[in-house]
Amino acid sequence: MAVPLRYNIEGKTDVGLVRSGNEDYLHLDKTNHVFAVCDGMGGHQAGEVASMTASLTLQILHTSFQQELLHDKRLQIGRTLPPSGDLLLRSIRLANRNIYNKALVDTTLSGMGTTIVAVALYGDMMSVAHVGDSRAYRLDQRALVPLTADHSWIHEVQESQNLSREEAESVVGKNVITRALGVRDTVEVDYRLIRVRAGDIYVMCSDGLCGFADDDEIFDVANKARSDLKTMADNLVQMANDRGGSDNVTVIAFQIEEAPAGDLPEVDVFTLPAETTEELAAEDEWVEKIAQAEEEFTPTDDVEKSAESGGNKLFLALIFIAFVIVAFAIVYFSDFHK
Repeated sequence: MAVPLRYNIEGKTDVGLVRSGNEDYLHLDKTNHVFAVCDGMGGHQAGEVASMTASLTLQILHTSFQQELLHDKRLQIGRTLPPSGDLLLRSIRLANRNIYNKALVDTTLSGMGTTIVAVALYGDMMSVAHVGDSRAYRLDQRALVPLTADHSWIHEVQESQNLSREEAESVVGKNVITRALGVRDTVEVDYRLIRVRAGDIYVMCSDGLCGFADDDEIFDVANKARSDLKTMADNLVQMANDRGGSDNVTVIAFQIEEAPAGDLPEVDVFTLPAETTEELAAEDEWVEKIAQAEEEFTPTDDVEKSAESGGNKLFLALIFIAFVIVAFAIVYFSDFHK
């Protein structure tokens, strides 16, 4: 009898301590074993629209159009991948096109975009795809092993000049990502396929965490809570907030409990090139289909963005306390002057 795929997973997204809205999106599709972190950008509400659109596009395609999308010969990946990997790459491309087209129609959303790091589990294999600087790691016994490489100026300077991150930051200054979903009509996606084993722990995050803590610091916090994934996610978010909470932060932590043995080979990192003109035309047809589905689609409970994240709760609590103090003062001085 085949061993079923089993895992435990926890996720948390938090607005932080400074920003008023959360442009991150936490995507936990346990039905299709697809998890993603999206970090939106683009000004007032536009970043939220971009990250939400990326998540919703993935869920619609994985829930309602899997076979149809996989058999569309106009959209070719050009690699031999498990169906889950092929579908993930096609879905990310279509998320890019969907966000881009929405911004063309609604000028208030002009310039919006989002990063994405996404994984799809299939048997004992895991597809890892990303665009931007949201990250995926494997938590080993002694270190945090990166599964992605940032698409950013800082990372490019690090690689080209063999510098540390601190040295690259001194050269570049403010970090700028070099790829994102929705900012151009086409997109390049990095992909790899790795084998997972029982006991493996993986961590995914937005740069609200990894932008304020290095890999060793993330490892130390995660490693202390490796027996409790919820505590791990909570503590990593708390670390980001303890360092000022100036950005939204999202963390996913999951552990493989059982995985059926397979014979698929791993696939080294490659970059899926930008689409051709013909592929873009086909994608536009798909975006219209997705738009129709969006009107009637209800996200499952597994795919969520925390509307009451920690920062918002703190903000609301402070408002409530201030209200109580003011009310008390009014009553006190009213009685005092009688």
